[in-house]
Amino acid sequence: MQQDLDEASAEEAAELALGHIERLTKRQPLGVTSLTPTDVGWVVEVEVVEESRVPSTANILGLYEVELDVGGELVSYRRLRRYARGRTD
Repeated sequence: MQQDLDEASAEEAAELALGHIERLTKRQPLGVTSLTPTDVGWVVEVEVVEESRVPSTANILGLYEVELDVGGELVSYRRLRRYARGRTD
């Protein structure tokens, strides 16, 4: 399947989602934790440091879901949860 020139690739969608979250939250994203194609674009989950603490193992992290259209434009975003660094599900 050939990709249209105006459609964002998976890598581009991930980079765009990181940029959107950084601008919207004014916080530095740590990285993408999930990237899923949909019929209308991409759903990307991004982890962000919500509160920096000393030691860094006590940081509070946030997990955000970003929805992008096929061209990489922001459709919506929301914080899914907050948790202490190192805490597992």
